[in-house]
Amino acid sequence: MRKILLGTICLIVMASCKNEPEKTTQTAMTGDTEKREKAPGPVEFADQKYIDMGKASLAKFASGDIDGWVSGMADNAVLRWSAGDSIKGKDAIAKYWKDRRMNVVDSLETSKEIWLPVNVHQPQSVETKGIWLLTWYQVHATYKNKQSLTFWVHMDMHYNNDNLVDECIQYVDRAPINAALAKKK
Repeated sequence: MRKILLGTICLIVMASCKNEPEKTTQTAMTGDTEKREKAPGPVEFADQKYIDMGKASLAKFASGDIDGWVSGMADNAVLRWSAGDSIKGKDAIAKYWKDRRMNVVDSLETSKEIWLPVNVHQPQSVETKGIWLLTWYQVHATYKNKQSLTFWVHMDMHYNNDNLVDECIQYVDRAPINAALAKKK
């Protein structure tokens, strides 16, 4: 009986000392982790420099420096509004906003800015791959007709390989703006 008990204990000790299945499992898990670390996810944070570029651009826009604002855009840039209308081309965008600033908007002040730069590796829908800068900010606008309005804007800007904005989507509710611009009877 002692021999059987001693033999059983030896087998259990030897079996418990054998770690090869654990090593295989650990190697597989480590390999998976390494693959995940090397392969980027669908979206990741982008460089802080895009926030700095966006803040400088917004400051130029708010001050009325439309030429300075569009200098950060590609020649083939597209400006889209949430309502579905758009302006294509850097020159057309500059022309629209220069006219708007000269004839409609007296002043703009922005505040409460939030910035989020992201690098889209795997688009989820219609968005373009690459660097996007998402921003939310409050605008206080005073118009030439002396009406003023405070509202929120959300804007998405896509940067091309030359770090120029080639697509800009602005989400804004135009109804209050149109009401402020309507002629008073």
